[in-house]
Amino acid sequence: MEQMAQPSFDVMGRVRIIESKYIDLRERLLVVNQNMVQGYKNLSTEIKLLNEDIRELKSDLFEIKESMHKIVHELQFFASKNDLKVLEKYINMWNPLNFVTEEEVIELIKKQRGGKSTRKKRK
Repeated sequence: MEQMAQPSFDVMGRVRIIESKYIDLRERLLVVNQNMVQGYKNLSTEIKLLNEDIRELKSDLFEIKESMHKIVHELQFFASKNDLKVLEKYINMWNPLNFVTEEEVIELIKKQRGGKSTRKKRK
C-alpha cells in the first residue's frame, strides 16, 4: 500500500509545484501588464506634450514669417544706393558750408547801406 501511495504523493507534490509556478507567472504577468499600462500612459502624456510644443513652434514660425514679410515690404520704401548718390551730388553742388546765417546777412546789408539800420525804433 505504501508503494501505491508513493506515486500519488509524487503527483500531488508535482501539482503543487506547478500551481506555485503558475501563481508566480500570473503575478509576474500582472506586474508586466501594470508596467505596460503605466508606460502607455507616460508615452501618451509625452506625445501630448510634444504635439503641444510642435503647435507652439509652428505658431512661432508663422509669426516669424509674417514679420519677415513685413520687414521686406518696409525695406521697399527705403532709399536705394542710387538715390543716396543723387542726394550726395546735390548736397556737394549746393555746398551748405558756404551758406550764411541770418546775422551775417543783416551785417552785409548794414555794410552796403553804409551802416544804417533798416529797422525803425519804437517809441
